[in-house]
Amino acid sequence: MSPLITDHKLLRQHARQHVETGAVTQGYQAGRNDVVRLLNSALASELICVLRYRSHYFLAKGIHANTVAAEFLDHSNEELQHVDWLAARIVQLGGEPDFSPQGVIERGQSIFGTGQNLYEMIKENLIEERVAIDHYKELLLFIGDDDPTSAALIQKILQTEEEHADELASLLWGLPEQHN
Repeated sequence: MSPLITDHKLLRQHARQHVETGAVTQGYQAGRNDVVRLLNSALASELICVLRYRSHYFLAKGIHANTVAAEFLDHSNEELQHVDWLAARIVQLGGEPDFSPQGVIERGQSIFGTGQNLYEMIKENLIEERVAIDHYKELLLFIGDDDPTSAALIQKILQTEEEHADELASLLWGLPEQHN
């Protein structure tokens, strides 16, 4: 038997220890408190994005408003899915997802940003997607191979953020910059 594969009897013995920690087994290599803190930071960022996109959905005006607003609503809903995924993972790790509005801006990496017109709204969202992309890449480097489940989740969210950035860049292209 390979030295990398633990005997099933030993695995069962380990599994019986600390059963109250649920999915976090003896083989968990990451610093759980650090990962929970970072996932809560990501959760706060995603909450800000949900609110920003939702606000822009309702405030969009102009000849291209219907198309752009529909994209904002789609992005808001996808960001809300990220919130749910992050919260579920935090709970799996034995932590508590922090949904408190108190301090959400300080916990997150995102800003709310309003924008005065469609061009500014799209640009603001694109900037924040680019911030999220870099932040999630840093989280992946921090976690490395120590928490494959959280890394897979972050990779999944990162893929969506990159799609959002691509879609926003496409919307921005050719749209005249408006000055108020």
